[in-house]
Amino acid sequence: MRFEPFSKKQLATLCWWGSNSPYRDKDAIICDGAVRSGKSLCMFVSFITWAGCSFRNASFAICGRTASSVRRNLLQPYLPVLKDLGLRCRDEVSKGKITVEMNGRENTFWIFGGKDESSASLIQGMTLSGVMFDEVALMPRSFVEQALARCSMEGSKFWFNCNPSNPSHWFYTEWIKKCRQKNALYLHFTMNENPSLSKAVLERYENMYSGAFYERFVKGRWVAADGAVYPMFSDACMADCPKQCTRYYVSCDYGTVNPASFGLWGEYHGVWYRLREYYWSSRREGAQKTDEEYYAELKSLCNGCNVTAVICDPSAASFITLIRRKGEFSVIPAKNDVLDGIRRVSDALKNGKIKICRGCDDTVREFSLYRWDEGSVRDCPKKENDHAMDDIRYFVSTVLYRPERTSVAVAAKRSR
Repeated sequence: MRFEPFSKKQLATLCWWGSNSPYRDKDAIICDGAVRSGKSLCMFVSFITWAGCSFRNASFAICGRTASSVRRNLLQPYLPVLKDLGLRCRDEVSKGKITVEMNGRENTFWIFGGKDESSASLIQGMTLSGVMFDEVALMPRSFVEQALARCSMEGSKFWFNCNPSNPSHWFYTEWIKKCRQKNALYLHFTMNENPSLSKAVLERYENMYSGAFYERFVKGRWVAADGAVYPMFSDACMADCPKQCTRYYVSCDYGTVNPASFGLWGEYHGVWYRLREYYWSSRREGAQKTDEEYYAELKSLCNGCNVTAVICDPSAASFITLIRRKGEFSVIPAKNDVLDGIRRVSDALKNGKIKICRGCDDTVREFSLYRWDEGSVRDCPKKENDHAMDDIRYFVSTVLYRPERTSVAVAAKRSR
């Protein structure tokens, strides 16, 4: 592991609770801003060491969107850092907790996931001395407030970090905008706050996102998503079809009253091409089709291609069952997280990972019309002109997407 000095904001995150800190009387810390800015490492180390300096035999909570995301994003990369600092850590996966001993003091840290409104019941009834929320903007308000209500011990503190979302988000309006009222230290991070990121990595992130995702993940701003969902779509995203591909998939957005959109994808030299499509709008054509008729269109679309699998709208249970019963194609229910899927498609378009072949006219039409719903308090596209957009998102999220590697800032060498 390569060591770099901490930035000023990282040092403030690490030391804000210390006896010599001007912020020691704050009840909470909020760190928001750009991705890969070193927030999570500093907050996690600070949270654990604060607990070890302030409490003995106490219980704490570490919360993420899911318990597995806490382990992936915090425990796996950062427990070794704690051990390097001389702390003794025991990870009890089956019990959903870690036990940390520091300077002869032992404390327990329970792991929780706050993915929906029902998650609040998981933490109800506990007594905590502090709680850390990793990516708090992804958690429902009911879960966060239930966890905060559990912190009844004298001297308990709250720890929040997140990347920005919509400026109407409850956390932005109730905590960031009211940080003084909440007696919270608010630190806004940019990528330049992470000294472990090279110039090349910074440039890569500058080029990775566009639109609202660029403003949020790179600039760290709480901005509304508006205008075109895919402003980067242009003639540069179009191509002639390659004559031969090494692999083929089909992506399906199924509809009876709403349009159905199928796309045949082929890989050529590491790029995925939307070779051809089938698009049926019952309103436009004046007639609905049955599952059997759609299946016949699917076979026609795949004619001459050895298709690895059909990526299908996960809500299309009857069509998935029919494809499986026929036994001619493997079928995979698509990953259907809308916002993450849109971000992945944006990345794939911008970096040339997918191309739309000429002749896919309904896809091109929808790219030009697909818009964010500016009247919504949540980030969501309008439910119109979105059927080819959905099947493309299913393909990219299920076949093309690979989890991003995590890059972190690490501690400076300690003087002896």
